[in-house]
Amino acid sequence: MSQTMLLLPGDGIGAEVTEQARRVAEVIAPDLRFEEGLVGGASIDANGEPLTVDTLVKAKSSDAVLLGAVGGPKWNDVDRHLRPEMGLLQLRKGMDVFANLRPAFCFPALVDASSLKREIVDGLDIMIVRELTSGVYFGEPRGFERGIGDKSFGYETSRYTAGEIERVSRVAFDIARGRGGEVASTEKSNVMESGLFWRETVTELHATEGEGVKLRHILADACAMELVRDPKQFDVILAGNLFGDILSDAAAMLTGSIGMLPSASLSYEGKPGLYEPVHGSAPDIAGKGFANPCAAILSLEMSLRWSLGQPDAADRLFAAVGNALDAGARTRDLGGTLSTQEMGDAVIAAL
Repeated sequence: MSQTMLLLPGDGIGAEVTEQARRVAEVIAPDLRFEEGLVGGASIDANGEPLTVDTLVKAKSSDAVLLGAVGGPKWNDVDRHLRPEMGLLQLRKGMDVFANLRPAFCFPALVDASSLKREIVDGLDIMIVRELTSGVYFGEPRGFERGIGDKSFGYETSRYTAGEIERVSRVAFDIARGRGGEVASTEKSNVMESGLFWRETVTELHATEGEGVKLRHILADACAMELVRDPKQFDVILAGNLFGDILSDAAAMLTGSIGMLPSASLSYEGKPGLYEPVHGSAPDIAGKGFANPCAAILSLEMSLRWSLGQPDAADRLFAAVGNALDAGARTRDLGGTLSTQEMGDAVIAAL
């Protein structure tokens, strides 16, 4: 049976890098059928809103969704609720992709491209599991009030239910069982009530469903420090939406370039996942043809593994990216000269 992937190139370099992922898919998964849609600024320009109902329906009826990037200065003056980033948040919420997987893997060929010493990052392999559809990014009430002097203020609500914490924790436990068997759960239980509730809920779930997994708790700021000091101590990091966002970006820079890192956002079994590079739309280099497509290609690899049921193809693709790097393939962010398409060519040649 053929499978369908909805391609949402989005804005900036999104179209450039997803095109290379599509080319690679034609080699590694020739039966995969693509549909296309608009999201973010591209959708605002065409439809007046960052995500249409039609696009969301297509996403929910596909087998997987591959997104490029959203945002850019062109839409800075758009009303906040219509910003390109709102399209991404609406897509995540609408697809109910509550578990964001952010791997931080350092390919051997890129060890010296990291800003940290070789011995700190050589062999690095972390999986960050971030809760994606709740917490401070979605909690109500929220807003800002304009007044005179200190009467102006802005506010958000950090809110988590037990069910929201439990379901993402189960994902972290399951992933840890297939890796090193350790989960570090992060929060700020020392100063935040929602953080204390997070810690207690994860602890209770681990007592009943954490067989085979070693659990430890670490404050989010301490986790950030340890990611820079000794990142290889971590196997799986579990975090809420806000801290997961920050920690995963910090971990990204351990690997040599944020242009190398993919992500997967998963819902319940049988529902489509959302896959996207973590690097953003990079409007300063959009259209110049030298953006690194590896994060988008590796997002395709994650979709083969987590949504499309093709782990052997995923293994081949991951190895091909590593082999292309070993052979010296580099885009500008990695200190090389290859164009976006030439990097795609290198991965295809390695396949």
